[in-house]
Parts: sequence; C-alpha cells; structure tokens
Amino acid sequence: MPVSGPSLSLHQLSRHYGALRAVDSVSLEIAAGSLVALVGLSGSGKSTLLKMINRLVEPTSGTIRIGDEAVDSIDPHVLRRRIGYVFQNIGLFPHMTIARNIAIGLELAGEKEGRNARVAELLDLVELPQDMATRMPDQLSGGQQQRVGVARALATRPGLMLMDEPFGALDPVTRDNLTGQYKALHERLGLTTIIVTHDMAEALYLADRILVMEGGRIRADATPAELLSGDVGAEAEALVAIPRAQAAHLIALGKQA
Repeated sequence: MPVSGPSLSLHQLSRHYGALRAVDSVSLEIAAGSLVALVGLSGSGKSTLLKMINRLVEPTSGTIRIGDEAVDSIDPHVLRRRIGYVFQNIGLFPHMTIARNIAIGLELAGEKEGRNARVAELLDLVELPQDMATRMPDQLSGGQQQRVGVARALATRPGLMLMDEPFGALDPVTRDNLTGQYKALHERLGLTTIIVTHDMAEALYLADRILVMEGGRIRADATPAELLSGDVGAEAEALVAIPRAQAAHLIALGKQA
C-alpha cells in the first residue's frame, strides 16, 4: 500500500521548565512511513517530545514541521484531528458506547455522514466483533479497550500516529499480540508512527528506527540491528543489555530442564 503518512522535521526543539531542560535542542528528520521508537529511562524527555508534536505541550524554542507545514501555524484542534494519539491509560469515555467513543473525533469535526459505517470499518480493522459497538467500556477487557483506543485514534484518517506507552498496562500475552497487530496495521495503512516505550525488547521488535533519549537529548539514533551490534554508545548499550540478559537467562533455564 502507498505511504499515506507524512514526514516529520524537528529543528533545535527545546522545552524548559525553569532550570530543567526536559527536551534540549533536539533536531530530527523522520521519513514518511517510518515506525520510530523513542526509548529511555523515566524523565528522559520522551513523552514531552511526543506531546510537543501535537501541541499538548508548547516548545520553549525550536520548530516542528509535519510535511511542509509548521505545526505552530495550524490551529491545535485541527492539528489533533490530523494526528492519531494513543496513550497507556486509554481514556475511553465511560458514559459513552464503544461506537460513540470511536466516532467522537468525527463528531467534533462535524462529520455526520457515514459515522456508523466508519465505526464498523474500524472495528474490523482492529479485529473486534461488530456487536461491541453497543457495549460500554467497562464491559471490555483491557486489551479490547486498547484496540478501541487505536480505532478512535484512526477514525479521522490521520497519517501520523503518536503512541505513548500504549501497551504498558497490559499483560504480557495481550501486549505481545497487540504489538504485532499494530505493526501490521501501520504497514497496511502506510502510516508514520512514533511510539514511546520503556521496553527495549518491544522497540527492537516493533520499530525500524530507535531513538535513545537521556537528559532531554537524543543519545543514539540507530536501527535495531545497529543497536544490537553494541557500537552506539553507553546509554543505548545499557538498555539493550536488559533484553539480552533476559534472553540468556531463559536459554540457561531451558538447558537445565
């Protein structure tokens, strides 16, 4: 499928909170159709960087361009309808049906025609049965709710998806299933995706490019293969060491069985 997602350009982007430099002079070029993971320890600046892209947080300085447009030239409400946003706590409206939760972006944009058909299309896309449209959020499992969160983010047909620890609260089996399903969805729709995760194994599996943040700066920018080679800096090596040690431990246990 042709790439529909936009390119993204960040130039000398910073966000300061008093003396704290949450994001410090970050410059990046992200190609259309990329799936990029932002990894790093808590407080490294990952979520702040993500939120500046859709103007949930305004930069102290620097510029962001989505395709040929400067983000600060776009009305924030219009911008957010053009960017899908998925986060860990899902944030479904508990008093709304699943159908209305999915269609809320269309409702806010004033799109009245074809809402039901779009909801049905999105339920199929995220592999949920059609009868879930009439259920309430508390009738769904955590994994099902997160699928609804992805469907809602895709409702207005954005080319860019921002994901902030989207699978972090799920059990390992559900998380693994959803990670694989989202990767296939990203490729099928030709999206540009930036995902924040603490899980280096998840980043290595999911992304085609991994950015390691520390102290508000990008300390490594590499493919998964380059990260695993161990020649991309101490910060990245410390993160890669965790899944490597877990894998070695499992292999050792298997030999004892």
